[in-house]
Parts: sequence; structure tokens; C-alpha cells
Amino acid sequence: MTLPVREIRSQFPALQELYSGAPAVFCDGPGGSQTPVSVIMAMQEYLGRFAANSGGRFETSQATDQVLAEARNVAADFLGATPAEIVFGANMTTLTYMLSRSVSQILAPGDEIILSRLDHEANISPWLQMANERNVVVHWAEPVLADCTLDLDQLQSLISRRTKLIAVGLASNFSGTIHPVQQITAWGHEVGALVYVDAVHYAPHGRIDVQALDCDFLVTSAYKHFGPHLGILYGKKRHLKRLPAYQIRAVSPEIPCKFETGTPNFEALAGLIASVEYLATLGGQAAGAMLSATRAEKLTTAWHMIRQHETGLMSAFLEGLDALPFLRLYGPTTLATRVPTFALRKEGATPSALAEALARQNIFVWDGNFYAMALAQALGVDASGGVLRVGFLHYNTLEEVQLVLQALDAA
Repeated sequence: MTLPVREIRSQFPALQELYSGAPAVFCDGPGGSQTPVSVIMAMQEYLGRFAANSGGRFETSQATDQVLAEARNVAADFLGATPAEIVFGANMTTLTYMLSRSVSQILAPGDEIILSRLDHEANISPWLQMANERNVVVHWAEPVLADCTLDLDQLQSLISRRTKLIAVGLASNFSGTIHPVQQITAWGHEVGALVYVDAVHYAPHGRIDVQALDCDFLVTSAYKHFGPHLGILYGKKRHLKRLPAYQIRAVSPEIPCKFETGTPNFEALAGLIASVEYLATLGGQAAGAMLSATRAEKLTTAWHMIRQHETGLMSAFLEGLDALPFLRLYGPTTLATRVPTFALRKEGATPSALAEALARQNIFVWDGNFYAMALAQALGVDASGGVLRVGFLHYNTLEEVQLVLQALDAA
């Protein structure tokens, strides 16, 4: 089952566009993916034909209710959850702040939480602020600086009967490291701790199955996986039911609605449906005779194909880096423990200068710390501009990998 990359690229308008008269190489996916035309059209159709608030007795309102219900079904399939366990919000950061406020109400002074220095600030700052307000003790899971992995022995040593929450990322948006969340969750559950997972960076690269991870909460943002700006939170039913929600009196006290104060972004929900259906279609085409395959099964097939393709991109990029000794890689070199996001520094050049040099060749990359401040500080690169971040997604090609390597060599 080979990913039909040429056909896939034809579905993304940005990949057909000319920028300053030439096509671009999009390696900026870690900051947000490009969007297929089906997502754009779904949002346009909703706004043009069905825009209304929910709960009415007329056709456009009823259509809006259907969009909301289907979005929950789609998000549940995407994460391996049930619709009642799906909460929508503005983005991952906003949802995390919301949930941290709820979790704070079940904590007491002297309780302990564990945060990771490999994480995005959105999975750090809300918990730090909560801990300060509730007099909760914060422990830090430290990185192994040589390859930007978690020091698992050190992390496990922090866990005790006083641990009430472990917040960890599924993959680092800085170094591309995949973390063993299933193992961390098992350790946390042995002492009754909640485990909150930031899956934003992993979501465009692999299948997420919250049942297999067994985490208590998991959150992502759809604009990182080919959809619109929209946050998605999974929470186990029993936790969503028992946690207090900060809500206006008119909102239903039932889950998941009690955590969704305010009018939802209905057009973004329409786009979310289309983005997941886009991925499912990839899997369905590969399945061939599997006409009876469910959406979840098609997604599993699609992610297998995507992972296979991205492994080829990673292998080619890492092999090319070996020939460029003046470039330093921050992150693992083992394909199985990373996604195709690469943090680099080049001797004699700042990350910003490198990003500008590549931008002049229409190669779009990022520089800085990408809100992974704790890791950048631990590596000693934050004060000098962070790193250059090159990120590939399933619509990138081996030819583009070689273009990036050539540009890095010449920059």
C-alpha cells in the first residue's frame, strides 16, 4: 500500500500556488499543516447554506445540529473514543486552561504534579499557574540532552502516592521525539494519578488510540492535521462527569456540553468532518475491496500508509544530514522513536539567518523555540535564537527532502 503522493498533492491548493512566481516547499507543518480543498469547500458550504445557531426548529438550525453531532462522531473515530467523551474548544491551549481550572478543584495543598521539560508551554503554563494557586508541588521530568528523549528512570522516580497528575506530550514539537505515553500512563495509574496528554504534534503523523494509551485526557488542534483552527479534547467519561465545569447557567450540565460554554465554531466543525473524511478516504482507497470497512478502520489504514511514507522521508533526510557535518541535529536518530520534525543548528549561522536563506528559495521553515521554552533552555540554545525547525508531512516528497538538504548545505 503506497501513498499516492502526487494525487494527494493535487488536493491541496497551497501546493499548486506560486509564491513570488515559484512553487514553495512547505516544511512549516509543525506550526500548522496545509488544508485540502474538501475542507475549504465544507466550511464554505456551511457558511453559505446552513449558517445558523443550534437548537432551532427550522432547516438551517437543524442542519447545524447535525454538523455538531457528526463532528463528535468523526472526532471520536479519529481518537478511538466515544462521542460523549469529545469536547470542542478554540484550541489546545484554551482547552488545557479550561481543564486545569476544573482539575484544580479536586486538588489540595501538598498534592504533587509532574510536568515535562520536553513539552510545549501549552502543557506547562496552565498547570504551573494552577499549582501556584492551589499550593501544589511541581516536579519536573527531565530530558536526556544527547537525544532529546525523556529520562524515564528519573520520571518514574518522581511518581508517588502524592502524585495527582502527570502532563506529558505524545511527541515533541521541537525535536520530533515520540514519548512512551502508554508506559507513563501505566505508572501514573498505579498511584491513582491522572494523565493528561498533549497530542497536537503527533496527530498528523500517526494513529491515536486513547483506549490503547489509556490516558485520562488527550488534546489536539485540528489545524495541525489538515483541518481548521479548532481544539479537540478527549476525556474519560467518569472524569468529565465528576469534574466541576465553569459554565453559564443556561448550559446543559450533561457531558460533554457542560464544558462547552458559548456558541461553537460550527464552520470549523464542518471543516473538521471533512479533514477526517479526507484521511479516511486515503485509507479506503488503499483498502480496495474492503467496502464494508468502518471509518475507524480506514483511518488505521491511512495512518499506516502515512507512517510508511514519512519514514522514507525521515530516512532520506537523516542520511543527508550525515553528509553535512556542520549541521547539528537535536533529537533522536532512531526512526521508530521520532516523527519527521528536525531541530537543527549550523556552525556560523543563526537559526533566523538560515530560515531567511531558505525562505529566499521558497523553502518555508521555522526558527526559534516554538513555545518549547523549557527544552530550548535546557539545551542552552534559547538565548541564541533556538533552532531551525524543518518539518515534513505526508504531502512532502523525496525530491523536496533533497532540495532542503541542498539549501542547508549552501546557506
